Amino acid sequence: MALSVDSSWHRWQWRVRDALPQSPSEATPLLSPEKGRQSYSVTQQRVVFPNNNAFHQDWAKASRRYPGNRICTAKYSLFTFLPHNLLEQFNRWANLYFLFLVILNWVPSMEVFHREITMLPLAIVLFIIMVKDGVEDFKKHCFDREINCSNIQIYERKEQGYVQRRWKDVRVGDFIQMQCNEIIPADILLLFSSDPSGICHLETANLDGETNLKQRRVVKGFSQQEVQFQPERFHNTIICEKPNNHLNRFRGYMEHPDQTRTGFGSESLLLRGCTIRNTEVAVGIVIYAGHETKAMLNNSGPRYKRSKIERRMNTDIFFCIGLLFLMCLIGAIGHGLWNGTFAEHPPFDVPDAKGNFLPLALGGFYMFLTMIILLQVLIPISLYVSIELVKLGQVFLLHNDLDLYDEDTDLSIQCRALNITEDLGQIQYIFSDKTGTLTENKMVFRRCTITGSEYSHQENAKRLETPKELDSDSEEWTQYQGLSFPACWDQGPATVRDRGGSQPLRRSQSARVPIQGHSRQRSVGRCEISPPPVAFSSAIEKDVTPDKNLLTKVQDAALWLESLSDTRPAKPSLSTASSVADFFLALTICNSVMVSTTTEPRQRVTLPPSTKALGTSLEKIQLLFHRLKLSSLSQSFSSTAPSDVGLGESLGTHVPTTDSEERDDASVCSGGYSTDGGSKSSTWEQGDIPGVGPDACLEAGLGAAAPGLAGPELCYEAESPDEAALVHAAHAYSFTLVSRTPEQVTVRLPQGTCLTFDVLCTLDFDSVRKRMSVVVRHPLTREIIVYTKGADSVIMDLLEDPARAADTDMERKVRKIRARTQKHLDLYARDGLRTLCVAKKVLSEEDFQRWASFRHEAEVSLSNRDELLMETAERLENQLTLLGATGIEDRLQEGVPDTISALREAGIQLWVLTGDKQETAVNIAYSCRLLDQMDTVYSINTESQETCESILNFALEEVKQFHGPQKPDRKHSGSCLPSEAPPPTSGAAAPEVGLVIDGKTLNAISQGKLEKKFLELTQYCRSVLCCRSTPLQKSMLVKLVRDRLRAMTLSIGDGANDVSMIQAADIGIGISGQEGMQAVMSSDFAISRFSHLKKLLLVHGHWCYSRLARMVVYYFYKNVCYVNLLFWYQFFCGFSGSTMIDYWQMIFFNLFFTSLPPLVFGILDKDLSMETLLALPELYKSGQNSECYNPWTFWLSIVDAFYQSLVCFFIPYLTYKDSDIDVFTFGTPVNTISLATILLHQAMEMKTWKTAPSRLSVFPTFCNRISSPPPTSKS
Repeated sequence: MALSVDSSWHRWQWRVRDALPQSPSEATPLLSPEKGRQSYSVTQQRVVFPNNNAFHQDWAKASRRYPGNRICTAKYSLFTFLPHNLLEQFNRWANLYFLFLVILNWVPSMEVFHREITMLPLAIVLFIIMVKDGVEDFKKHCFDREINCSNIQIYERKEQGYVQRRWKDVRVGDFIQMQCNEIIPADILLLFSSDPSGICHLETANLDGETNLKQRRVVKGFSQQEVQFQPERFHNTIICEKPNNHLNRFRGYMEHPDQTRTGFGSESLLLRGCTIRNTEVAVGIVIYAGHETKAMLNNSGPRYKRSKIERRMNTDIFFCIGLLFLMCLIGAIGHGLWNGTFAEHPPFDVPDAKGNFLPLALGGFYMFLTMIILLQVLIPISLYVSIELVKLGQVFLLHNDLDLYDEDTDLSIQCRALNITEDLGQIQYIFSDKTGTLTENKMVFRRCTITGSEYSHQENAKRLETPKELDSDSEEWTQYQGLSFPACWDQGPATVRDRGGSQPLRRSQSARVPIQGHSRQRSVGRCEISPPPVAFSSAIEKDVTPDKNLLTKVQDAALWLESLSDTRPAKPSLSTASSVADFFLALTICNSVMVSTTTEPRQRVTLPPSTKALGTSLEKIQLLFHRLKLSSLSQSFSSTAPSDVGLGESLGTHVPTTDSEERDDASVCSGGYSTDGGSKSSTWEQGDIPGVGPDACLEAGLGAAAPGLAGPELCYEAESPDEAALVHAAHAYSFTLVSRTPEQVTVRLPQGTCLTFDVLCTLDFDSVRKRMSVVVRHPLTREIIVYTKGADSVIMDLLEDPARAADTDMERKVRKIRARTQKHLDLYARDGLRTLCVAKKVLSEEDFQRWASFRHEAEVSLSNRDELLMETAERLENQLTLLGATGIEDRLQEGVPDTISALREAGIQLWVLTGDKQETAVNIAYSCRLLDQMDTVYSINTESQETCESILNFALEEVKQFHGPQKPDRKHSGSCLPSEAPPPTSGAAAPEVGLVIDGKTLNAISQGKLEKKFLELTQYCRSVLCCRSTPLQKSMLVKLVRDRLRAMTLSIGDGANDVSMIQAADIGIGISGQEGMQAVMSSDFAISRFSHLKKLLLVHGHWCYSRLARMVVYYFYKNVCYVNLLFWYQFFCGFSGSTMIDYWQMIFFNLFFTSLPPLVFGILDKDLSMETLLALPELYKSGQNSECYNPWTFWLSIVDAFYQSLVCFFIPYLTYKDSDIDVFTFGTPVNTISLATILLHQAMEMKTWKTAPSRLSVFPTFCNRISSPPPTSKS
């Protein structure tokens, strides 16, 4: 039944009302009849109608339900600013307290000061904060106006074309046309791309900070279109999920007029804030607009937390309130007792209009309220404002510290939470990620194993040991690169010499400037936005020195590929040549790497090379070798063959058989390095072939040079550093990824021939499956092959059962290959390498068609799409054939070991929470000094709760033998399970202990209620290492330590999987690394390197805590000292609530006279120098123990304030006793002496007097005070 355009909106309303089941064309066999009944609820799903003539009425009705694209990040408007801001400020109980005092002072019977004077302090504080909030909000208004007024091309149905409108005019259902380098204004479903393959490239740096490009695909069925997209021909309705903040999840389908469906996901959604790259024109329909876009839903802004000092300060203010009430109660009782001494009413006791006098009890109550007004200075109203100003100054100093600036990334520290800087000086536990935090997240290919044979890449390891010398001129790279084929056969420019005999051109110099620093050409577009550099393309990552032994196998594999044809398909075998070929083809194909060139780094290479030379015979190759008279090449073709073997015999016509039996585990037992066979190498020079350049040689010898591919060096842009490392490794062996489109991928073989594989399906990597697969059709055999790579813990369980082998010999060989590969994986893990397994599977045509149908049905499903897609992946990724494994090194960041040692000396316990396998994490822990070789390490790996409990009990008993039953004195002394080291004898020092657990053990601890024993054990540990932990488990551990131990925690990470851990800690620090900016956007502070943590905590953290803590204590001291002057005076004025100090001087005491010195003190004072703090990390423990501000220091300052107030009051009192001076003449010296004493106390608290502002802040204040004339007395 065709869809009625005019009644479509009513049809959706009818479905919602009557819950009409699906029509037969909408049903899917993946759903049961019960599940197939879909009710289209507008409250659960979004229905989008296109804004064209056919659907205009439906669009007009539906668009009213959805917000526009105008955004407003500001908090106030012109009319709501005053009431809203006042309401927020009075949410602080301190402001309410002073407002209560102002109101109380307006009562005539309790008036102490002039009513207007009482209002002045509160009004000044409210006005200052109001101005600050207003300026900040005005900046947000200006930014919002700039964004909302940006221009974009919107389709206008009346004009039948695209017109220029502003972003705020965009509505859900509008067609948007974007050009290269333009920023996407809303969340848009991609319907058209100028790219012939239907691909649109995005740069998400504005969203997550990642500089590598992402691919987005046009919705299926729309990729093959005319030159221009026609919105009037779009007669489909879009149904998708409601707006949410999941950046990488989006589900929906498109219903066509014939009621058939086409599913789509996040691969077709263009997110607001991203930038169009490498695509001249892209057209889409708006799905989410304005504040419903995923970017806006994730924009939570800066986070505000309450620091430990602020929590302590609020408690002490309650003590001050109690002290105030006690003093007021004394005043009220004293007032009653004073009046009771008179036989008659004294002359100053004035009756009311009826001649009645107040009862003594009511008079005492009034005096109690009067004393509250009189002694209100006891509560420091300016303390909150001063703390905010001090923290702003501290943040300014942090931002301008050059030691926290990284030149490589051009990034300095970012302070996103402005009110917890002092907590940096009180950290007790640090929870750190490993990859990208302790390591550089620069994946370097180190080793590999293929069909049980391990290739150690010893020369590559030597190269990585001296990274500073990577750019030095050396013949070594030319030697290995020229080992197999002429330079003209390898398009890489690493081995070509010119006729003048110049030095070999290095890879990092092949494009005039290094890849990591080259400038990118801007595409044509209206927005001139300079793209960032290519990610994961530094010289240390892309330059791989090949292994000599593997080079020989690669040559055999290349010849084996040449021997294939569609008339003679490859038979299943475990020969070395076929496995090596499939291994490197998998590394090259099974990824999402984009190919570009160094001259046009953002311009994708999509030209499919000619495959004419795929059928080039071996006779042509032999003829070419004979013509070039390069007999030495034959030796490199077969390094194990005798030197007198001719070229023809060396090549032969037989495919080399497997040599897995020839190699044993000697390389593994000896550290993994295989010996050099001593094969000779020949360096090919362009000058040795007269008249033949690289292109001419390739064309004459093979006739298959792809046009345009012999130009500049290719560069690869990957979404992860692992993928980039594997592609660079394959390129080092001349398996070069040349171009990639959604339908095809082209690989250049070592001979220079090109294979173009048809891509039938791609299963992207996800954290649940932990693997990626690509289904391709082999261009030679026409077989359907599944290439899979992923974590070894997953791939090894998906391999085909060896018992199903054809014969006993094959079964024994498969088992041997698997066992050897597992040994190599364990070796790589012990060396701290990241491991990946590579496997393949050959599908029949019928099996693939059946699976593809199942996959299509899963893609068009909306309700349980993720579960169905996971099920289809599991059906495909099984019964795999193991090809080999790789070991990739994630290099340790510079300065990490020294930083960890300094933090440990500072009394901070460091936990590393990582998702890597245990062997890799332990090796990194030893490398970065998290664990020491002399430590005993407990490794707990169990899923059983009973076993876990028994191990914890045993460990506790053992560590208590060294440290005693009580908790160790220092929090970071350790104890662990027994290792090979013998237990210490009596009298020996207690051993340092480490704890290593995995994610399964953490589940057993949480489910078995063993958290208390676990935490008790960790109290004795030097370090804790948690492996195979999920993001949820990371967050759980942080909350467990923070809540159960009441410790100050800090989490640091660089990836999206660290966000929950960062948000759970008291302080979250994000590292702006290569995994994007998700961690930075969720953090309180952002740094560029882990080593910056040393100065951030030990220096700035100590300073911030020491300054602010002593400033808060000083505020309490000065206010109590000053207000006690008024309290002592009440004993001599009959507790009448009168004062001997002028009202204005009392008001200005906190606002002006004593406001500047504490501010300068809190921002600039240094109790210890930076050099001392870095040389003696133990000094950091003063902040952990809250030595500057604790209950003892608080009450000591209160007692000191009482004592000093007695001295300041009674010395002038005794001096003027029995004299006839008036009350204000007596109050002036009291006020002056008190102010001098308070400022001198501040001067003694300052540790850094060499700072000019410190001196200028104290003495001018005092001098101005004593130079002002005393107030005139009142008659």
